Amino acid sequence: MSEFRMPSLGADMEYGTLVEWRMKPGDEIHRGAIIALVETQKGLFEVDSVVEGIVERLLVDPGSRVPVGTVMATLLQPVEKPHRPRASPLARRVAEELHVDLATVQGTGPEGAITRDDVEAAASQSGMASAAEPTSLPAPKVKPPGPSPALALEPTTPSAALAAEPSGPPATPEPRGPGPAAAGEPAQSAERAAAMRQAIASAVARSKREIPHYYLATDIVLERALAWLEAENAKRAMADRVLPAVLLTKAVALALTRYPDFNGYWIDGAFRPGGSIHVGLAVSLRTGGLIVPAVHDTDRKSIDELMGEMRDLVRRAREGGLRVSEMTDATITITNLGDQGVEQVFGVIYPPQVALVGFGSVTERPRAENGLLGVRPTVTATLAADHRASDGHRGGLFLNEINRLLQTPERL
Repeated sequence: MSEFRMPSLGADMEYGTLVEWRMKPGDEIHRGAIIALVETQKGLFEVDSVVEGIVERLLVDPGSRVPVGTVMATLLQPVEKPHRPRASPLARRVAEELHVDLATVQGTGPEGAITRDDVEAAASQSGMASAAEPTSLPAPKVKPPGPSPALALEPTTPSAALAAEPSGPPATPEPRGPGPAAAGEPAQSAERAAAMRQAIASAVARSKREIPHYYLATDIVLERALAWLEAENAKRAMADRVLPAVLLTKAVALALTRYPDFNGYWIDGAFRPGGSIHVGLAVSLRTGGLIVPAVHDTDRKSIDELMGEMRDLVRRAREGGLRVSEMTDATITITNLGDQGVEQVFGVIYPPQVALVGFGSVTERPRAENGLLGVRPTVTATLAADHRASDGHRGGLFLNEINRLLQTPERL
């Protein structure tokens, strides 16, 4: 059996509100299927399933505000299917209403399937309920959060530790008006922006308190990279042109293949490698605050694929429509403040990640090469890293590898 829990969208999330279920008891769920709509301080998100199974029970009402890690539904795994009585979805719902154990009911439908009439007859014979048609489903019961919250459906993955330790009162229905979130759009209120800012501040304080940061910086000459990019973009339509940020992101991802100790999580006193490379992109929201969706398998994607995905992620982050899977499994974060005119940015690690790479603006700077002084386009790359997982020597090698990769942009 699997348990679907209120997912965590990062260390700065404590609660979420169930807006809508996209599944019901008896439904067969496949990987990637959208099973719920959840609203948080960061907006409205589609929750996609990471396992397959059959929905057994929904335990939380839409409109309920519940802590991260709270069990919201149970599913039976595919291996459990042979052990389940054959019954229609309607029969299962009526059985739950009338408290009938399907294992005790003899089915009269096709191939021995249990029908609604079979359930009502069994309920009548046992004196548990009348055969009258039920008018409503029972109010779902909310279980208190367990000691080990998961991001999504169990079984859990290393990214499950992103879930904050659940705390606070049990779930209670939250009244919902006809505002933007109820209509399927992310909330844009000042209260939400203030709540997000408070949540971010809490996560940053936790990070600085618990993670022994160290910081490194290096200047990277982008003369070759920008010349190659200019030549490539000259062949493309305006809508298909590639931005320098894409080259920087791909270089970081490829550098992580050689230095995987910066790609993963610090969990339970030990470093856990991320396995795949999912680069999180810090995106500022128009209403204030930020959000960090991830580009999955960043190192395996072409420059064109990355450009398309990054453009799509930024758009959906600001308009709403991100999936939970895009918010929960970043293995490292990149923050790029180049468009703000900032030359250097020293970020704070987003726990339980162990590193963050920052890029400032590309500026013309004097630089001597081979004894000659010239002015070249340069960007400052910074690294904030967790001293428990790596050290300054490794951090320096990692930054140098990013530099080396950007000198041969045609190979990215």
